[in-house]
Amino acid sequence: MGKFVRASKYRHVFGQPAKKELCYENLKITKNAWDSNIIQTNGKYIAVNWDASGGGAFAIIPIEEVGKAPDTVPLFRGHKGPVLDTAFNPFNEKQIASCSDDGSILIWEIPDDYSFHRYVDEEENIKDITEPAKVLAGHSRKVGLIEFHPCAENVLASSSLDYTVKIWNTETGKAEITLPHKDLVTSFAFNYNGDLLATCSRDKKLRIWDIRTGKIVSEGPGHTGAKPSRVTWLGNTDRIVTTGFSRLSDRQVGIWDIHNIDKGPINGFMVIDSGSGVLIPHFDNETSILYIAGKGDGNIRYYEYDNDDLFELSQYGSIDPQRGFAVAPKHSVNVKENEVTKSFKTVFDHSIEPISFIVPRRAESFQSDIYPDCPSKQPALKAEQWFAGDEVNGPLLMTMEALYEGTEPEIRESEPATVVDKAKKVAEQKKKEEQEIAQQAKAVEEKREVPTKKEEVAREGTPGKNVDDVLKNSDQVNSLLSKVADQSDDEDNHEEEEEKDDSWEEVKKSDVKSMSSAESETKEEEKTKEVVKEEPKVKEPVKEEPKEEPVKETPKVKEIIKEEPKPEPKKEEPKPEPKKEEPKPEPKKEEPKPEPKEDSKVVKPTLGSTIEKLANLVVKLEAQVTKLTESGLEKDERLAALEKKIEELLTK
Repeated sequence: MGKFVRASKYRHVFGQPAKKELCYENLKITKNAWDSNIIQTNGKYIAVNWDASGGGAFAIIPIEEVGKAPDTVPLFRGHKGPVLDTAFNPFNEKQIASCSDDGSILIWEIPDDYSFHRYVDEEENIKDITEPAKVLAGHSRKVGLIEFHPCAENVLASSSLDYTVKIWNTETGKAEITLPHKDLVTSFAFNYNGDLLATCSRDKKLRIWDIRTGKIVSEGPGHTGAKPSRVTWLGNTDRIVTTGFSRLSDRQVGIWDIHNIDKGPINGFMVIDSGSGVLIPHFDNETSILYIAGKGDGNIRYYEYDNDDLFELSQYGSIDPQRGFAVAPKHSVNVKENEVTKSFKTVFDHSIEPISFIVPRRAESFQSDIYPDCPSKQPALKAEQWFAGDEVNGPLLMTMEALYEGTEPEIRESEPATVVDKAKKVAEQKKKEEQEIAQQAKAVEEKREVPTKKEEVAREGTPGKNVDDVLKNSDQVNSLLSKVADQSDDEDNHEEEEEKDDSWEEVKKSDVKSMSSAESETKEEEKTKEVVKEEPKVKEPVKEEPKEEPVKETPKVKEIIKEEPKPEPKKEEPKPEPKKEEPKPEPKKEEPKPEPKEDSKVVKPTLGSTIEKLANLVVKLEAQVTKLTESGLEKDERLAALEKKIEELLTK
């Protein structure tokens, strides 16, 4: 059987790596083993955790500055320990935050004249950026992960080895909220509108927090493996997805209901493979595609999410392993090339390769079905509004068609979050309705086909029905056949009587082959016998297949009638007819007439008159066929009447 393929407009999405001249090379990517993404991007810049001596540093690479980097490049230096993670401000493309092993968080402003390949001072020396805009101090140990709020500007979350997650107001530099844990938080993620936070901890627990109240909405055991787990939200829904390891070190993916974490993953864990690298998940809300990149291998798998199910689309395979993986915001994709996701991966810690995920289409116009509205660069709330308890459905959205047209995009608010359980019920109800409609349509089609077959059968049976209708007319058939029988009874020759009887019997059983073989001596006799054959074929359908023979043979009878005068004078040799040894009805007709061949000459006028009578009978039968075709009499009655008349004819 062929493999079932699910219908989806993203079924043929493929990953296309950039050409070598469009990659970023000669980089010194950090070799620190801390579990973070190593690189980040906002669509205009790429941030890279740098392998630098004398404290921590990271580099900023403008997207357009591709190719081989100089041996010495400008770096953002300010931390006393290695930089572990960075995060771009979604509402200010020139602002970036960094966290370090030294326990501090720094907020940086990217200079307007910044260039990765050539940022020098007056003396043409490479110039580093060493003065951060703000310093956020509050964690007592190393800070491993940071992330900006998706809707409120100047709100930042950070996790530390002091087992806390802090929510910062970057304007005031204060940690407004602290969420305590029992162990190190290895991954966390804001939900679509930023009210909830999902955290994965080294204690193998998965928790959902109401951030501003500091309370746990739901918690339960996560992945059982010893290696770190990752978590991200499945767009604007009440579902999260995690990646992690089993006790047997199999790499797993799980989908969770945020209200029932303790019940475990929905439909259980999906095993990816038995690789050793951490899986980095990224969910694209606009296309509902989940991308999963594995550390230490070159594969990027992607799945389509639909109501708690992940449908595998394909995977981008490469022999070059990655340790870092980053995805640019949706508004930075190339809509004219049908690019739905722009991503970057590290290669061997010395280069970064852009990978575009593209929907293959030939149309030259804007593809609105694959480009719904996406989050804009405008914040939905200010920091103080959000900390005060204000809520929104999600980020302010922008129309992507404006990117295609090059115009100012329209801004609108997000829709309320999707409750997946309700969506599933609606989808199931819709599916049932579609099935019912399909069944009804199938039933209607079957009803249409049944009468069609009946009509075909009726059409095929029409010729036989007409003959039956003719034979059903007892008055005419009886009178005409009785006259022929009376004239035939006047013959005294027993052998000729048998021959006549045989011919009449052959008329009834339509034995065409035996008739023609016995009368092959003279053309006139053949014509005479053909006349006799045609009448049997009219009678034959009653017993076996009366459908088309009478109609086809009637013209031949007419031709014989026109040539009628010829057979009368030449029918003088009745002797060869006894050679007929295949008369089936002979046993039925054994009339004891002892007279031999004395009156053989009398057969001539009798046979001629018989031909005339038969000709008249055929003409009248044809008239009756025309009249009685529309009568609609039942076939059983017609058969009974015909049998009765045949019996009468045989007894006379």
